[in-house]
Amino acid sequence: MNVSGMLHGAGLLKIVDFPASEVLGPEASEHDIHNLIEKCGSVFVKPIFRGGIGKKGKSGLIGRATDLKSALAEKERLYFAEYKVGNVVYKSRGVTFEGAVPAQHEIYFSITDSTRYRAPVMTLTHHGGMDIEELDKTQIIEVPFDPLTGLKSFIVSNALTDLGAPKEIISPLVQHLPKLWDLYHHYGMSTLELNPIRMMPSKSGSLIPVACDFKCGFDRDDPRVNRLTLPDDLFVTEANDFEQEINELRTYQGQSDVYVDFGGKPPYEKMYDVMRISLKYYLKQTNVLFIIGGKANNTDIFVTFRAMADALRDYFSERGATPLYVVIGRGGPQVIRGMGAFKDVLDSLRIPYKIFGFDSAMTDVVNYAQEADRWMKSGGRAEVAKLLGLPADA
Repeated sequence: MNVSGMLHGAGLLKIVDFPASEVLGPEASEHDIHNLIEKCGSVFVKPIFRGGIGKKGKSGLIGRATDLKSALAEKERLYFAEYKVGNVVYKSRGVTFEGAVPAQHEIYFSITDSTRYRAPVMTLTHHGGMDIEELDKTQIIEVPFDPLTGLKSFIVSNALTDLGAPKEIISPLVQHLPKLWDLYHHYGMSTLELNPIRMMPSKSGSLIPVACDFKCGFDRDDPRVNRLTLPDDLFVTEANDFEQEINELRTYQGQSDVYVDFGGKPPYEKMYDVMRISLKYYLKQTNVLFIIGGKANNTDIFVTFRAMADALRDYFSERGATPLYVVIGRGGPQVIRGMGAFKDVLDSLRIPYKIFGFDSAMTDVVNYAQEADRWMKSGGRAEVAKLLGLPADA
């Protein structure tokens, strides 16, 4: 995700006239915060992270305040809050103050490109405000639709009817949700998610869908993204030490940023450096070194594999052996020669391995790697350690 939260999300929703909760940024004055509390009854105080960081509420990183003093205390607590996801620590860059929206119904809605359907897909449930992974499959619906005609009202209506949604929420959602296709389609988005949309009662008694959280990702190759004139720092993600070191490598054929994966017929030197850095940060805690790829058209597999194997051999030489199982699956030019070069290094290091050719199904290779990992965890690592002359707990 490139945009997360209502600070920028409210402005994007305004483009298509979709109702959104009121939001103040980190520069908000005490007077503005007080007025928002007076108007809405309470405010939610949320830290601002780069990218789409989920499950902040479960981690205690969302505050609620009904008075100015409490709001400022939550601001102090969360302004520079840290949130760890895997090996990456995200640090807040301020907070937003979002006006509370009274509602009995909460909606989850998203549009994303689906490789399964080769079409955009709408995901919808009237059990929003929580992780959709926690919902029963009968409570959520996925509907692919034709990008040429877009998200029509009848698609939303049929989906809500199939879900057995309360009648009072269907008409307002049918009126407003199709607007989100215009935002998604005309501004180069690859993902758009609102969770929750809260169904707020209006003065007349009818319900109004109000977006209370926003996430979206962009296809940076789509020129329509430039229509929004978004700040450049929205497209900068947090980077750990590994990613920082990888990004310092000289780029090749226009690759300006590399994270975990790499390709594009890279030369020996770059493949060696990327492998060297990857091993430096991850090999000690690794059970299975999994090298996988499709059948390349122009990448010289011999050059790629020779560089990676040399980096592994040099790691063992410089830092010492570590228990490891290697699984390789690849195809492309000079693949046999490349696999032979890798095999020679693995044999010399006495590392167990399994190599799959281009005619092997990738799912089978993945399943084998998972099984190898389970074996390593259940005693295999100790056996490999013994083979390498290392303590059983290495």
